[in-house]
Amino acid sequence: MSETLYDRDLQLWIEQTIHQLQNHQFESLDIDHLIEELVDLGKSERNTLRSNLKILLAHLLKLKIQHDVPDLMQASWYSSVVEHRQRVLDNLADAPSLKSFLVEAVEKAYPDARKLAIKEGKLAKFGVRVPEESEYPFRCPFAIEEILDEDFYGT
Repeated sequence: MSETLYDRDLQLWIEQTIHQLQNHQFESLDIDHLIEELVDLGKSERNTLRSNLKILLAHLLKLKIQHDVPDLMQASWYSSVVEHRQRVLDNLADAPSLKSFLVEAVEKAYPDARKLAIKEGKLAKFGVRVPEESEYPFRCPFAIEEILDEDFYGT
C-alpha cells in the first residue's frame, strides 16, 4: 500500500481537505481519514474537559481536606481553582454538547484528582500536617453545581 499525503504530511493534508471542502470537491476527499480526524477531535475535547476537571477537583479537595495550611498555600490552590473552573466553563461554552458528558467526565477525572491531591499533600513541608489517605473520599464529595459554581471552594 502506498503512503498517502495524510501519512506523509498531516498539516498539508488538512489544508488540502479544507480547500476541497470549500470548493465542493467532495469526490476527491479522503473520507476515511477525515472521519478519523473528526472522531479524534471529539475525543480531544472530552480529554481537555477531563484534564481541567482533574486539576479543579484536586485543588477543591486540597482546600477541603487541608484547610489548616498557611494562607500562601491556600492562595495558590484558590488561584488554580479559579483558573481551571474557568477552563471547564469555557470548554462547556465552546461545546455545549459536552454538558451531557459532564457527570461521566467527573466520574473519570475524580480518581486521578484524588490521587493527585494525595501526592501533593504528601509533599507538604514546614510543619504542615500531611493528611491520611483515608481523609480523601473515594467518591467525589462535590455536586456538579458546586464544581461549576464560581463562588464554591470546597469548604
